[in-house]
Amino acid sequence: MGSEEQKLENKLPFKTTASYFNSKANGNKKRTWKSLKQIISSEKTLPWPEEAILYSSINAPPSFRPPEKFSDLSGLPSTYTDPATRLRYANKEEYATISGLPMDITAGYLALRGASSIVG
Repeated sequence: MGSEEQKLENKLPFKTTASYFNSKANGNKKRTWKSLKQIISSEKTLPWPEEAILYSSINAPPSFRPPEKFSDLSGLPSTYTDPATRLRYANKEEYATISGLPMDITAGYLALRGASSIVG
């Protein structure tokens, strides 16, 4: 065993030099990956203390970034909003389509997005 291998074994006592330097030390055993559904179902079967943090109990705080806006017609990311109808659009072709829409269809698009309807 060389001095480099001895230093590595002293730093990382949980690793053996055979498994670190020789990739065939583990045999031909392939690593199996579990899906999130499998992980959550296996967590439910085991007894856990009350204060344990599990995949099913993780609560993320709300994001500080503003939500991304998408076009009401195509679903593409958009930066434009029609001031008359308040519909979002991604390019000039969509704007031409929006400007020709009747008010009931415009109100329907706004209702799908969850925005309040047009007052006018």
